[in-house]
Amino acid sequence: MASTKEKLITEVMKGEPVHCRNKVTVVGVGMVGMASAISILLKDLADELALVDVMEDKLKGEAMDLQHGSLFLHTHKIVADKDYSVTANSRVVVVTAGARQQEGESRLNLVQRNVNIFKFIIPNIVKYSPDCIMLVVSNPVDILTYVAWKLSGLPRHRVIGSGTNLDSARFRHFMAERLKIHSSSCHAWVVGEHGDSSVPVWSGVNVAGVSLKSLHPEMGTDKDKEDWKSVHKMVVDSAYEVIKLKGYTSWAIGMSVADLVASILKNMHKVHPVSTLVQGMHGIKDEVFLSLPCVLGNSGLTHVIHMTLQPDEEKQLVKSAETLWGVQKELAL
Repeated sequence: MASTKEKLITEVMKGEPVHCRNKVTVVGVGMVGMASAISILLKDLADELALVDVMEDKLKGEAMDLQHGSLFLHTHKIVADKDYSVTANSRVVVVTAGARQQEGESRLNLVQRNVNIFKFIIPNIVKYSPDCIMLVVSNPVDILTYVAWKLSGLPRHRVIGSGTNLDSARFRHFMAERLKIHSSSCHAWVVGEHGDSSVPVWSGVNVAGVSLKSLHPEMGTDKDKEDWKSVHKMVVDSAYEVIKLKGYTSWAIGMSVADLVASILKNMHKVHPVSTLVQGMHGIKDEVFLSLPCVLGNSGLTHVIHMTLQPDEEKQLVKSAETLWGVQKELAL
C-alpha cells in the first residue's frame, strides 16, 4: 500500500545529496553563538546551518526553536549534534565556544581556560571540514585565533579572529552620536587588541572625506578640551558595562559575526578590522595576531591594508602586541 508521501510525490532522481555550497557551522550555543546563528539566518547567508555544543539539552532546545521558525527563514536545513560529523563540509566555521567572561574579568584572564577547550574543538573542526574558513570569536579572541591557527594547521589566511570589527562599530556609533549623524557616515577604525589595549586611529577619522583631526588637531590627545578621548574609553568599557547590566554581550557581536560571514561567503572583498598574523608589520616582532584592516573574500583573508599611523598610534599598537605576547608565550599548547 502506497504511503501518503508516495501518493503525493513521484521521485525523479535517486542518489547522493549534493553538498551545500554555503554551509555554516556555529560551535557553541551560548548567548554569542545563538546571536551569531540568528543573525546569519536572518541575513540569508547559509543554505545549511549546523550547531555544535557539549550541552546536549541546550543544543537540542536551541536547534528545535530555530527549526520551528523555518517557515520564516530561507535556510532549508538546520542541524545540531554534539558529534562534529554534523559539521562536515562547512564553508565557514564560527567558533564561539568557551568560558564566559565574568563581570570585572578581563578577556586576557580567560585565556588558559579557553585554550584547553580549543584543544578538543579545533582538531574536530578540521577533521570534518579541512577546507573551511575558521572565524574565531571566543575571548580573548586575538590569542585564541593564534591558538586555533597553531592547533588547526590551516594556512593563516583561513584562520581569522573577529577582532576589532565590533570595537570599530562601537567607536563609529559613539562618534556618530556626538556628531548627530548615522554611524555608517562616520569612518573610524580601532585596531590592535580586541580589549583594553585597543588603539583608536584618530588620524583616520573622517566624515565625507573630511579629516576630523585636520579640523581639531588635538582630537584624542590629553590636551583636547572637547575630550574626544572619552569616546574610545566608552568603547573599551562598553562590554564591561553591558555584562554588568545584562550578564553577557550577545546582539552586537552576533551582528558583527554575520557581517564578516557575509563578506566571506559573498566574496565581497570588503575591508574589516579583523585579527590576523601581524608579525613584521608596524614594527611588531613577535608571532601575534592583532586587528588591522583586512580584505575578506571567499578564500578567506586575502590582503592587509597598510595603514598610515601616527608615531604615537604605532607605539600603542606595538605595546598592544607586547601585552598579548606576554600572555601568549606562557601558554601550554
